[in-house]
Amino acid sequence: MRTMRRISLAATALLLLLGAGCSPTRSGPVSNINVATATTGGAYYPIGNAIANIWSEQIPGVRASAQSTNGTPHNLQLLAKGDAEVAFAESGVVYEAVTGTGAFAGQPPQTHFAALTYIYPNVMQWLIRPDSGIASLADLKGKRVVPGPQNSATELNSRNMLSLVGLNYRERADLKADFLDYNQAAEQLKNRQADAILLGGAVPIAAVMDVMTSGEARMLSLPEEYIRELTAKFPWYFPYTIPAGTYRNQDEDVQTVAVANILIVRKDLPEDLVYDLVRTLYENQEALMEAHSAMRDFRLEDGLKGITGVVDLHPGAERYFREKGLLD
Repeated sequence: MRTMRRISLAATALLLLLGAGCSPTRSGPVSNINVATATTGGAYYPIGNAIANIWSEQIPGVRASAQSTNGTPHNLQLLAKGDAEVAFAESGVVYEAVTGTGAFAGQPPQTHFAALTYIYPNVMQWLIRPDSGIASLADLKGKRVVPGPQNSATELNSRNMLSLVGLNYRERADLKADFLDYNQAAEQLKNRQADAILLGGAVPIAAVMDVMTSGEARMLSLPEEYIRELTAKFPWYFPYTIPAGTYRNQDEDVQTVAVANILIVRKDLPEDLVYDLVRTLYENQEALMEAHSAMRDFRLEDGLKGITGVVDLHPGAERYFREKGLLD
């Protein structure tokens, strides 16, 4: 009996070893992946959590988690310090960072990160108090405005968009700026402590839904001429229409602009790891679509949108897109 038991245990151990040898395990130590997102009121954070869960469940040896941040500029800092491995970013902010222009003028070009993939459009959504008398961005002069969290991508978008109508709240006091996250901004508008706020993100944004449902705001539509001038001066913006009925109390289409949202990674991440990260995203498209409505159009053919001509691809991502025929 003892002999038979020893044989049975040995056979079981052998089967386990063989099974382990056949499983797609990653060699080396566990890879901890921190995904830098943005404030919890936008789309970056819930999508980041979904991505982290997919990587943790689908890639052996990877433990991923999402972190709430102040947005793209903060995310670039986290990557530089080694406090994050992957980050959400707006392509326009990335372009200025890698070229040392715009908001990053006077700073050396940032070269510590590379692109992973495009994910979805970041839509600029201006909300104003219905009784404020504001009909255009130029009317924000002297008003109480929440342009986004301090030095966030949304705040940089505010600077870009307001500069076109001659408004500057950093070098001049053209308006009263209050730097708050999305949920706080929505509360300020509902409590009549702000006249206008900018929330940038996927449609629909939870904070926009909240304030529009309250009836304490209306959406500002941008004139076609303004959109043409903005996209000519800042080519990373593109026209975007928010269809009527997207939000409660929104009876008409809203004409605005959007910027490509992309995922970026530290350049020093191993090529094989990054290859697996991007591969796993496209192999789990349905799960991402279910995680947030912003991902409903997440498609492989758009994988390089907002990246080409803006920032280099990580070699791991480059290998994946080349295999899929998106690169020569």
